[in-house]
Amino acid sequence: MAATSMAAALAASLPAPSAAPAPAAPTYEAIPASMSKVIDIEAEIPLTFVQLDGMVVTKILKHAREAPSTTAHGLLLGLDLDGVLEVSNSFPLPHHGGDEDDRSSKSVARYQASMLRSLKEVQADDSVVGFYQATSLGAFFNQTLVDTQAIHQDKLRHGGVVIVHDLSQTARGNASFRAFRLTAAFLSAYKKSNFSTTSLVNHSLTFSSILEEVPLKIRTNPLLSSFINTLTQPSQSSVLGSDGELGAGTTGSTIPPSFARLDYGTAGLTRNLEQIVEAVDNYRTEEGNLAYLSRQIARERAKADNYVAKRKEENATRVAQGLAPLPEEDVARLFKIPAEPSRLESMLLLGQIDAYGKSLAGTASTGLVKMYAAKAGSGRD
Repeated sequence: MAATSMAAALAASLPAPSAAPAPAAPTYEAIPASMSKVIDIEAEIPLTFVQLDGMVVTKILKHAREAPSTTAHGLLLGLDLDGVLEVSNSFPLPHHGGDEDDRSSKSVARYQASMLRSLKEVQADDSVVGFYQATSLGAFFNQTLVDTQAIHQDKLRHGGVVIVHDLSQTARGNASFRAFRLTAAFLSAYKKSNFSTTSLVNHSLTFSSILEEVPLKIRTNPLLSSFINTLTQPSQSSVLGSDGELGAGTTGSTIPPSFARLDYGTAGLTRNLEQIVEAVDNYRTEEGNLAYLSRQIARERAKADNYVAKRKEENATRVAQGLAPLPEEDVARLFKIPAEPSRLESMLLLGQIDAYGKSLAGTASTGLVKMYAAKAGSGRD
């Protein structure tokens, strides 16, 4: 009773709260009709192409060259505007080869959050629009890439893209960058986690319909282009003549000439053939595992069918004898019939074989043309 009176006295001694003014309702201005198609708030404008900044290209090239293996990957930052996905910045993600999967994924997540927070503090682009992946010989089909892109397409505007950089093409003097995203048919099967034979037929899925390519353009800064042009131009230098007087001389450009295009490209053929053989062996192993599982499923189903048929015969005999039929038991409880195995890994391996084959065909055809050109240039019959 004393505590109640004390609280009442304390409440009475406090000043009465002043009536707070009602907050004004926010007002929104309608987007002008001329800008309604440009300001794509609801992400209704379909993505037409990807625009890759020249700085992003150099960052990816540098990361792929310095990475210990072909596992270089990172995030792409930018903005989608009027159907164009502009990639203006990127940063690499660390690779933990010997760590546990759980620990490494948490470490990468912390690093990613820290980098995005730092970019936001300096008012740089911090909107994730996809990721990039370095590969070799064009074989970028793997489970990790599919899982990462599926997460991005579920959470990012326009689904984001994955930029694939081919190291083998860059080594021959051709910087290869391609943009991909998952198809709607594959995403439908992926969300259901169903890659059985029936699902593949219903969704018309093959290895070539997992990803769809998005047109990609590379945008360079005009000042950077002008600077590179000045480096490629021959420069004038002062040379000391035989008479001791200075004279004007012409030297080569600052950038040394590249003779990569004169390479026959035969050095990578052996590696390419080894990769094809390895991919075919992996595919045969996977198909063998699928065949073994299919035989197990067929045996269990045969046992269940025989049990059901036998029980029906017994019940028919009991009914003919005037006895009550035996209760039908749950077949799924008695026989553990495994689910049909996923054929996603087989499709990915077929995609790798196809990519290795195309890379081999391109390298061999280019090298053959160069050999014929070299033979014609040497004047030999």
